[in-house]
Amino acid sequence: MKNTSLFFVLFFLVSFSPQSINSQVFNANYAAVVNQCSSTNILNNLTEYEALGVKRRGTVALDNTLTWLKNKYLSYGYTASQIMEDSYTYTGSSAVCKNLVVTKIGTVYPNTFIIIDGHYDSINGTGTNDNGSGLVCILEVARLLRNIPTQYSIKFINFSGEEDGLYGSQHFVSAVVNATTPKMNIKLVFNLDEVGGVAGMVNNTITCERDLSSPTSNNAASAAVTNELITCVGLYSPLNTFLDRAYASDYMSFQSNNEVITGFFERNETTHKHTPTDFLVNMDPTYNYNVAKAAIGAMLHFSVVDTSLTNEEFEASFQGCIFPNPANDTLYINCGKLDRNYTFTLIDLQGKIILKKVFEMANQTESISITETSKGIYLAVIESAGNKYTKKVIID
Repeated sequence: MKNTSLFFVLFFLVSFSPQSINSQVFNANYAAVVNQCSSTNILNNLTEYEALGVKRRGTVALDNTLTWLKNKYLSYGYTASQIMEDSYTYTGSSAVCKNLVVTKIGTVYPNTFIIIDGHYDSINGTGTNDNGSGLVCILEVARLLRNIPTQYSIKFINFSGEEDGLYGSQHFVSAVVNATTPKMNIKLVFNLDEVGGVAGMVNNTITCERDLSSPTSNNAASAAVTNELITCVGLYSPLNTFLDRAYASDYMSFQSNNEVITGFFERNETTHKHTPTDFLVNMDPTYNYNVAKAAIGAMLHFSVVDTSLTNEEFEASFQGCIFPNPANDTLYINCGKLDRNYTFTLIDLQGKIILKKVFEMANQTESISITETSKGIYLAVIESAGNKYTKKVIID
């Protein structure tokens, strides 16, 4: 949504060794996931997004795009309990706008979030580049990370109201992030806005953005994660990188809240944004696909693929288990060979701790009442003497 002609910006070309920054090295497992990125999905999703029309506040097209996005996440295996609609209005309009928030819970730091975001509204045209291009990258990240345990929780956020002045992200920060008790703990916000490239040009470079604005207390951390992002681009995509500053997109609502931000933006900047000609025909879908690959690699790095014990490893090594599953009124914990001092935590799919109990000199088998717990899918976590075990639990 940016207009760089409004700014005098000093740019820096960035070169790097794949192993030079924060000891990041090529991870073959990450690459295997990145290589599952689908160019067909990118093209099809761009085509479908374009066909939904001009997505301005108060329009049927905006509502239909929200429904389209929800159906995409559901088709990837996310459940209704992981999907939240964040509704708001703003001055000058009576239209109810909605942000779409999809949460994937981390296994080690379930209450610390990596946010990957992009806006789904458009102005004057279908917005296929600005910002269908960012959305289709986020969808591929969500699809491929769905079944991969990550240590940090992830929120995939699709904002509305960006083109009218960042209203959706501003509302989310004030009404959700700062209204959470305690305040939502955000490790990083990764923004994707206008990453579709320009048809007929050589699109081989992605702009990586870091915070240079006030407050300045988060600038050093932003620079560090942007360096990590740059490295991920080199490790998991064929793209070059170009370093710029962050401005005029949804991450700025978080930046002003003193969160750590970074972002992607196309290096060759389209002349079609905010016009009736912002169409797929004026973009480079291969470039969009390569940006998606870079984003997937970066999110695997930022969220940290989990190495906690699997169900099988826990049960084989410590002869312990959580049962029954599904459960109705009571969960039982057999701690097996674990230390008898352990902590049990039950976390919902939005990252909220529902139940926490500390056991000291526990019995071999302990029972936990779940009669007051709503039906749904939860993450059960046992922590004992440096060991951590996580398991999905269904409560009927």
